[in-house]
Amino acid sequence: MSQFFYIHPDNPQPRLIAQAAEILRNGGVIVYPTDSGYALGCMIGDKHAMDRIVEIRHLPEGHNFTLMCSDLSELSNYSVVNNVVYRLIKNNTPGRYTFILTATKELPRRLMTSKRKTIGIRVPDNQIALDLLKELGEPILSCSLMLPNEEHITQSDPEEIRDRLKNRVDLIIHGGYLGQEATTVVDLTRETPEILREGSGSIQPFI
Repeated sequence: MSQFFYIHPDNPQPRLIAQAAEILRNGGVIVYPTDSGYALGCMIGDKHAMDRIVEIRHLPEGHNFTLMCSDLSELSNYSVVNNVVYRLIKNNTPGRYTFILTATKELPRRLMTSKRKTIGIRVPDNQIALDLLKELGEPILSCSLMLPNEEHITQSDPEEIRDRLKNRVDLIIHGGYLGQEATTVVDLTRETPEILREGSGSIQPFI
């Protein structure tokens, strides 16, 4: 049975944030709020937890996971960016974007797309997520909480999520009722930005 935390969306309780981070460190899979619906998350190095997320989502092999970051200080550890790309990302974070970047060799191969060796990076505009990331001290390996046969709808109702996933995840954070539109995905691995998915973030800065 999942734990279920009610965390205030504007003033997250430090005690509950610390407990959530500890659940992650102990190999847990959590559901947590972002600025574009709820997400599934686990530690970067925990393959077993990652496999549990793949099973929950029925994800195909090679699915793009995202590194959810508290800010851009971790960017160079996991991805290759030049000054132009860095400024473009900085001007649009935190926000409802997932940026596809070339991965560094430090990133486990199982997290990269098999052909292009890329990784998604994102900084959410959500206080609970940001506080959790700062408490954890490293990015969370994440993907949007879209359930099988509902691939275009990000789950937004934590009570419904509890009904459907209460025996499959270790923690569900209730951080309010959120929107259902996924992030805008922008590929920044080439000279010109490419919109891979138009979502809740405006595409205007990239065209």
